[in-house]
Amino acid sequence: MANTALKAGGRFKSAVSDVQIMVIKAPAGEHALGCGGVPMLGGSETAPEGVQMDAADSGETLIGKRYVNEDESLELLCTKGGKGTLSLNGTALEVKQAKQLPSSD
Repeated sequence: MANTALKAGGRFKSAVSDVQIMVIKAPAGEHALGCGGVPMLGGSETAPEGVQMDAADSGETLIGKRYVNEDESLELLCTKGGKGTLSLNGTALEVKQAKQLPSSD
């Protein structure tokens, strides 16, 4: 996968499905952002001919959900859902869990 410098506000789209995401928080440096086992496209890039989703990465990406890596240094917001598991540097991202608020008793 091609490495790209990620920054907050950046928008990417999947080369193999309808998935579109926006970067909320990103780690420093260049990273490989993927969907369905295929590098994601930035800006006006178009998908190369014949690219197909990896069957092992064909999970569902849900609109409105935030996706994070293990240490939560990367946070993505799904702006258009579809097929394909989101990944960073080959590691699948997980849906961010809501934080428990302290009780107010």
